[in-house]
Amino acid sequence: MSIRIQKTFEALFALEEVRGLFRESLPTGFDPAEEAAFRQKIAEVKAILADLEAGTGTPKVTKIAGSIDLRTREEEAINIQPIQAAGRLTTEARKALISYGDGYSTCDACRKPFRLDKISKPGIAEFHADLAKFVGMDHARVVPGARRGFQAVTGTLVNKGDTVIVSALAHYTEFLAVENAGGVVREVPLNDKNIVTGEATAQKIEEVKAETGKFPVLVMIDHFDYQFANEHEIKEIGKVAHQYDIPFLYNGAYTVGVMPVNGKAIGADFVVGSGHKSMASVAPSGVLAMTEEWLPKALRTTSMVGDLTKRKFGIKEVEMLGCTLMGGTLLSMMASFPTVKARTLKWEEEVQRSNYFIGRLLKIAGSRVLSEYPRKHTLTKVDTTGSFDTVAQTHKRRGFYLSDELSSRGIVGEFAGATRTWKLNTYGLSDKKVRYLADAFCEVAEKHGLAVEK
Repeated sequence: MSIRIQKTFEALFALEEVRGLFRESLPTGFDPAEEAAFRQKIAEVKAILADLEAGTGTPKVTKIAGSIDLRTREEEAINIQPIQAAGRLTTEARKALISYGDGYSTCDACRKPFRLDKISKPGIAEFHADLAKFVGMDHARVVPGARRGFQAVTGTLVNKGDTVIVSALAHYTEFLAVENAGGVVREVPLNDKNIVTGEATAQKIEEVKAETGKFPVLVMIDHFDYQFANEHEIKEIGKVAHQYDIPFLYNGAYTVGVMPVNGKAIGADFVVGSGHKSMASVAPSGVLAMTEEWLPKALRTTSMVGDLTKRKFGIKEVEMLGCTLMGGTLLSMMASFPTVKARTLKWEEEVQRSNYFIGRLLKIAGSRVLSEYPRKHTLTKVDTTGSFDTVAQTHKRRGFYLSDELSSRGIVGEFAGATRTWKLNTYGLSDKKVRYLADAFCEVAEKHGLAVEK
């Protein structure tokens, strides 16, 4: 690790220890012993900052709480891990995490009706309204990840034995959400390009009706799937769902927060997004948005009354189990939001960088792209069986040699040991980083005797 990165973390930790002194003291200020401890800590901070500026010194902190390693991959390397790229926190989100990390920090100024989406300080209520507008819907709630958005919808619409239409590339959490509600999934098959079409969706709906005597109760399809990140016929699928009068859930785990999304224009009844995957937010976080029509059902408030106490909690939303995201998780999403809104307008630039890198990778003889190409997304599945894997067959480190080579060049996030089919994501990388990344793969190929087209 660079000593400057090391000293940056040590300075941050030392300042947190200074902060701890304020938390332990009386509101009236330090007593003499606390003042002495404060001055000692400030001297330590100054020494660390001197080392940071000069690039000198030795590592003093290697663990958090004695057992947790420092996570420095975002500072030290180019991270192409497929699910981490768009969840990388903004600087403002990291600041919010420092300030609002305490468990119930969002509740400092909570007043009646005691519900998360009604809190005005910090501006959580306004944020909910902005979220709905951001995805082109009427109402929005923050949830602990996209999976909890799926669960809220299936919990509302699906009864035991009901059928839900999903993609043959659907994420496992979609399956679990349906199973948890007692339903059954039926998968829409892919065409020869690994795309889910509107026509195939209609055929699946007809099959379900013929076999069960009932139409499916929900169509739940990803815009871009997690396996290939191919773009599916999402508008056509939305039209089909509405032709059959079936509600449509748009899975935007890989779109909300990275590209423009307008749920109503797509024909969605529900939009689900992932905060920690695509909105530069702390995990677990996500968003569930819906049209006005579904508010009374999907966000119904409790009507239950205690038999002894006669207590009622009528303002609490059942599918949300009351309040959802609290503390640093929610505030990180809020702090990143201005950047997230702005970056969706530059989606085409991100896709261009993705295509530049994949184009360079394809210059290495034997390399293939399994996702649709040219790319429409920054997440891509590649096949290097005919290139890097040919080296792995005789290398003493087998497939791990590629990880070694990339790591030595400051590149992380590829599947360690994988040299056949694997995924990567270039989202958020600058032009110079994408060029560096492409150059690195070509250098590794040439070093090990693979032909590279100039």
